[in-house]
Amino acid sequence: MKREKFESLVEEALIDIPKKFKQLLNNITIQVEDFPSPEVLQSLGKPPGSTILGIYHGVPFPHRGPYYGNYPPDIIVIYQKPIEKICCSEDDIKETIRKVVRHEIGHYFGFDDRQLRELEDS
Repeated sequence: MKREKFESLVEEALIDIPKKFKQLLNNITIQVEDFPSPEVLQSLGKPPGSTILGIYHGVPFPHRGPYYGNYPPDIIVIYQKPIEKICCSEDDIKETIRKVVRHEIGHYFGFDDRQLRELEDS
């Protein structure tokens, strides 16, 4: 899939975020990259070549104190090639992007992976 199309699917996923959450997103950017770098995998304790679909870098919203400010934006990175590798169709890619974007935004709101899996399963 061309990068422009993939990025448009990421934008669609952002549009679908519930308004009550979207209006709380502040000082955050979303990027698309092909693959996670070796440094990203190492920071997660993952071996080279591991599959991750996205990552959140930043200070989670609940951990921001009254003096939070003048910080660079938090970053969510969505990894295009791993998502394409695990998906069978464009519709599958679109749904996976939606799930990954919501998952990473969940980290922005302070949820850990276990909590997010529980929410996804309910």
